[in-house]
Amino acid sequence: MTTAQLISEIHKKQSFLCVGLDVDLDKIPQHLLAEEDPIFTFNKAIIDATHHLCVAYKPNIAFYEAYGLEGWNALKKTITYVNRNYPEMFTIADAKRGDIGNTSSRYAKAFFEDLGFDSVTVAPYMGKDSVEPFLAFENKHTILLALTSNQGAFDFQTLKVQNHELYKEVLKVSQKWDNAINLMYVVGATKAEYLREIRTIVPDSFLLVPGVGAQGGNLQEVCKFGMNKDIGLLINSSRGIIYASNEHDFAEAAAVKARAIQEEMVLILRNYTPKGGS
Repeated sequence: MTTAQLISEIHKKQSFLCVGLDVDLDKIPQHLLAEEDPIFTFNKAIIDATHHLCVAYKPNIAFYEAYGLEGWNALKKTITYVNRNYPEMFTIADAKRGDIGNTSSRYAKAFFEDLGFDSVTVAPYMGKDSVEPFLAFENKHTILLALTSNQGAFDFQTLKVQNHELYKEVLKVSQKWDNAINLMYVVGATKAEYLREIRTIVPDSFLLVPGVGAQGGNLQEVCKFGMNKDIGLLINSSRGIIYASNEHDFAEAAAVKARAIQEEMVLILRNYTPKGGS
């Protein structure tokens, strides 16, 4: 999916919601455990109930790797299902990979070619040659961890380097890498006050923003400081949507939660005056 196609879907659906598919067998409705593939069955129901309310799905890969081969097969079935039935959806492999060049190229091949994801999250700590192999794939996106929503983000990401915070250095330097036009960035919703400065460094890039909902991030604040001329935001909600109910009505309950966020987004978009960018 190209950036232009993603922007078009945002305006068509009046939504920039991303639903996180972080499937924990201890939390899904217990009646699903009798299914041959409870993870895929759960995901399929959530996707069918919410696809018209969101523009992206983001499986956290750890939740699938934890179940070994069965989990990985469920992941592949999930993404294949999305790509075949809802090809307009933007898919994110939340894998947080990052290694030396030849290893990164294998990771990229796994997520982009074998599984068919549109994007993958990548850790920038090892620098340029660990990220550019992901950027080499045409019409695929690399979502770089910039300023995350966890408490430990302050251990390193906000340390001063040459008189400014390390996460700002990540933003600035990464813009010089090959095919940087395919970069997006993770910025936690709980760091909304940082978005104004982030937008001065990457005015045109899409930001993936986790932490709205269960982690306490505020959608209005994120949009106030983070929107650009193309909207430029993907707001992720995982637990707050997919675990809205653990009964037989779980998919319908998820849709209710997703619709509440989407309706708030409709109002934001209606009152939004485009700014920023070039």
